Amino acid sequence: MKKKMLALVMSTGLAMGLAACGGNNDDNAGGGNEGGGETATNDAEAIFQQNCSSCHGENLEGRNGPALDKIGATLSEDEIHDVIENGKPGMPAGIIKDDEADQVAAWLAEKK
Repeated sequence: MKKKMLALVMSTGLAMGLAACGGNNDDNAGGGNEGGGETATNDAEAIFQQNCSSCHGENLEGRNGPALDKIGATLSEDEIHDVIENGKPGMPAGIIKDDEADQVAAWLAEKK
């Protein structure tokens, strides 16, 4: 009985933890990205705030996940994109996808 209760508590905690890092909503948070430039930056930041800030902090300062305020000095845009797509230990894969992942990777790569 104790083992079943412990398993239930652990699995619920894991599910809640993963849900806090995700919450991928298919609504386009920042509108269209036809013009690029500042709109692309605003879109990327809005996507980050909606999907990533619960773990990486609203100001990229880190919380449960690492700080990303200078991630562009460590990883290239392609490497950041790879982490977004494939995850890594402690970070689930595919929280954001496709064009949104491209935008966030480019935005984060500028953080040096």
